[in-house]
Amino acid sequence: MGKILGRLRRLPQIEVLFPKTIREALSFSNKHNGAAQFIAGGTDLLPKMKRRELIPTYLIDLKGISDLNYINYDSEKGLRVGAMTTLSEVGESSIIAENYPILVKTVSLMASIQVRNIGTIAGNLCSAVPSADTAPPLIVLGAQLKLVGPKKERTVLVEDFFKGPGETVLDPLELVTEIQVPPPRPGEAGTYIKHTLRAEMDLAMVGIAAYLALDSKNVCKDIKIAMGAVAPIPMRAKKAEDALRGKALDDDLIENAARIASDESRPIDDIRSSAEYRREMVRVLTKKAIKQSLEGNYK
Repeated sequence: MGKILGRLRRLPQIEVLFPKTIREALSFSNKHNGAAQFIAGGTDLLPKMKRRELIPTYLIDLKGISDLNYINYDSEKGLRVGAMTTLSEVGESSIIAENYPILVKTVSLMASIQVRNIGTIAGNLCSAVPSADTAPPLIVLGAQLKLVGPKKERTVLVEDFFKGPGETVLDPLELVTEIQVPPPRPGEAGTYIKHTLRAEMDLAMVGIAAYLALDSKNVCKDIKIAMGAVAPIPMRAKKAEDALRGKALDDDLIENAARIASDESRPIDDIRSSAEYRREMVRVLTKKAIKQSLEGNYK
């Protein structure tokens, strides 16, 4: 029996496999079906293992697959980020900073430099925690994920990727290989705002992303609002969006939409916050995110 160290215990013996290709990784997963777990940075997985929430017999380490580490941008196809690209690489990318500043801002709010140096966006999404910081901005950007299995490939919107806390639509033998983000359009801008107990290195108590597009008359052509840590999964505030779409935005409209978003949220009481406080912060942060997006909007 492992020595108990608070809630954490020493890990049992685990065999680590080091594939060099995506196909080899999938082959390992198929061979050890049910007993193997993919590992990217491990910043979410290893603590879960120490708490005995997951006890795989095999770990399939993806770091050696060079085909999973890249950042590519095309003005017509948009952004492509390999699943093993670290958060630091995303945050330091000039291509992403120029075309998707919301992602650079999001990464800057996440964890510590050490964690960002090994953690990945794909890993953050696959952990499927309701407070995952990368989910709301990717949802409002209309991003999708490329999923590869032994026999087929498919894509799924980040918005549709989550099923519940710790649960995604990934089949047991599938692997996320790429994050795909549509190209930005003129007149679009957005932001991500995160409320935490501490200024740095803390999980989001509430996270709000907003992304909107204005026409030449300052009318809202389109808007997406996504909320994190206030429901079992990251979610869109679709009723709040509907209250703004097609209208010239003013303070009263924005305040009304923020209240609607608060009503749409489904927070719980936990050790970090009460549900009531989270609902109020959804209102406050939604209002702030929409106004910041308006200020950053470009023609």
